Amino acid sequence: MDESLKKRLKDDPNGLKTYEYIANNIGSVDDIMPELVENMIEVDHSGQFVVSTARYLNAIDSEKYADSIDLLIKAAIVKDRERAYLADLAASIWGADYKDHAEQLSATDDNFRRIYKRLYPVGI
Repeated sequence: MDESLKKRLKDDPNGLKTYEYIANNIGSVDDIMPELVENMIEVDHSGQFVVSTARYLNAIDSEKYADSIDLLIKAAIVKDRERAYLADLAASIWGADYKDHAEQLSATDDNFRRIYKRLYPVGI
């Protein structure tokens, strides 16, 4: 990532600029996607655009962007303390019927297990 872009995105107050940059340049930024994801995680304190970016990349090409999606999901679990975005993330990544397959998904996907426990805590 060139220095002018890096400086511009470091000043991103909430992740929207980084999300827009990714969305407007998808396909031509694959070589700097790790840096863009790192910046997104750093600047988005609520998890809103971290989740949006994960959902977007999943919709574009879940296999191609699997590493980036994984990092974004992990960041979303930490950042979305209010659980405002995690349910939408779960539905986008694992399907609208993810609750019907929760046991199987929890056994095979650590990110899913962590999100599901956050959305549906037991014993509270």
